[in-house]
This record gives sequence, structure tokens and C-alpha cells, in this order.
Amino acid sequence: MNIARTFIGTLAATVIAVTPAIAADHTLTISSWAPPGHGINSQMWPNMIKMIEEATDGKVTAEIKYGLAPPPAQMDLVLDGAADMTIIFHGYQAGRFTATKLIELPGYEGSAEAASVAYWRVHEKHLAAANEHRGVKLIGLHTHGPAQLHSDSSVTGLKDIAGMKIRVPGGVGSEVVAALGGTGIKVPAPKVYETLASKSADGVVMPFESRAGFKLTEVAKNVYEIPGGLYRGSFAYLMSQEKFDSLPADIQAALDEKVFGEPASRMAGQVWDAIDVNGRSVTDATEGNAINQASAEDLATYQPIADKITAAVMAEVDAKGVDSSAAREMIQTEMSAN
Repeated sequence: MNIARTFIGTLAATVIAVTPAIAADHTLTISSWAPPGHGINSQMWPNMIKMIEEATDGKVTAEIKYGLAPPPAQMDLVLDGAADMTIIFHGYQAGRFTATKLIELPGYEGSAEAASVAYWRVHEKHLAAANEHRGVKLIGLHTHGPAQLHSDSSVTGLKDIAGMKIRVPGGVGSEVVAALGGTGIKVPAPKVYETLASKSADGVVMPFESRAGFKLTEVAKNVYEIPGGLYRGSFAYLMSQEKFDSLPADIQAALDEKVFGEPASRMAGQVWDAIDVNGRSVTDATEGNAINQASAEDLATYQPIADKITAAVMAEVDAKGVDSSAAREMIQTEMSAN
């Protein structure tokens, strides 16, 4: 069964389009799974569309459509040609991505912008060898900000996490929760609110932007914050290779030079930094919400757990033919320089 086309047929009635503001020779279809008000759709994609229009002198634009497929099916949607562009979260597709977990490891210091730029550069030099985005054109990579634990009951220490049912994203985020004694419940981000509201989970690990983007202030009033986060999440912008190849050569060159790659990755990281700040501000302004800081004792307890996860992930990445030590060192160096 063709998953992408099946979802298009069954969910066509839910599609909402953002009409491009200018006439263009080419209009790309963007599939997005996040809520319309989330920063991905209110800032990242509009910024990307603007960058595309400016780079091509208005010859290419794009429109956002919702409801074409659930988050795990987005890459297949583009592979099938049912959408021209999308954004994916690597952790939603277990077993499909391994090298991308390297950027998710705890312990990196710096902003989402710095991490996203470093991610693109280390991909170009090291991670691309794993060829995990084969079949599509990779046009950007980025991370979200440091992920924290959000719960309705107050969590004030790592010891409180043992026995909790926690929504996990896949990837390193899932491994962290398991290592801390939590029971992972894997659902995509758009299902987080109802998962918490129904008490199917006691908490969720996500970045601060989710306080506003997924309305966690209503269903997870407490945040347990550890400096640098429990992990970072990994995203990729994808484009149909067939669609890209169909564009005139001069347009392809303009997009590759001025939009795709590091420019798109930097933009996405900048947006994420801004929406993380907004999520914290919304939390501070919402009655009944609280942010509990991890103690020095908790940080000392978490370090060997993070080290064990890091060693396991690096072994996985090495098995994909990527020098994980060189790649991780490059991420740290690039992040400190940005």
C-alpha cells in the first residue's frame, strides 16, 4: 500500500492551504504536520518561502498544506511526489536514521542556531556518508533547543522520574527517559496535548517552545529544567529530488547557493531560539506554572547516564561508516564558534 497517497485520499478534506502572495512560474507544495500556529508554520516556512522568492526573483514560491499525512509518513510523501517539500523529525522513524542521533546527544553547549549550523557543516563533512536521506534532496538540518521534562505534577529531582509514564519522541530522547527509569510512550508532537490531558502519560520531554506551541501550560504546569537539556531533537528539511531537477538550471543554482543548506539551517535555528524564549515567557506569565531547576547533585547524577548514552550512540554511528569521534568533536568546535 502506498502510505502517502492513502493519507492524501483519506485526509483531503482537512487540507488547508496558505495561498502564495505573488504570481510565480513555479509553486511548490509544502506538507506540514505541526499545528498552524506553531513556529514551524508561523515563522520557519514563511521565512523559507521568502528566501526562495528572493533568491529566484519571484519565479518560485510555495504554499503550506496541512493534513496530507502524519509526521512519520512525511518523507515517504515527498518520495512519492505527493508533496514537494516537508520537514521531518528523525526520531519518529525508528531504524531509518542513526547518524542523525549524534546531534541529539546531551552535553552540547550553545543555541539552537549554533547547533543547527554545526549540524549542517558536520553533515557535509561526515554524516552524509551514511546516506540516510537517500531518494530526496536534503535542503536543511536543524535542532530544537534543549529538551526539558514537562509534567502536571511537580518534579524537583531526577529521582522523581523513575516510574513515570513519559511521552518520548524517539531517538536519544527515548533513550534518556528509559535510562532515568521512566516508561516511554511514543507519540508524535501533535498528539502530546491529548495524551497528557487524558492522563495517558504523566509527562513529556520537549523543548520550551512547546509550552506555547503545543499548549503545555494547560496540561503540564511544571517544568524540570536541567542546564543544556536532557537532549536535543533533530529535524531535516526535504525536497523532492524529481521536483528540484525539473526546475530550470539557473533556479536550481540560485536555490542551492542562497537558500538550501547552511542558510536554511541557520534560519531554522534562529527561529527555534526565539520560540523557546517565547515558551519560557508564556510559562512565567501563566498562573500555576512553575520551573524547577535541577540541583548540582542531579547534574552530577545525570553526567554518567549521559556519558553511557553518548558512548552507545557513537558506536551505532561508527557502525554506519561515520567517524563519530571526529564528527562529535566538530559539532562541539563549530558550536563554540557560532
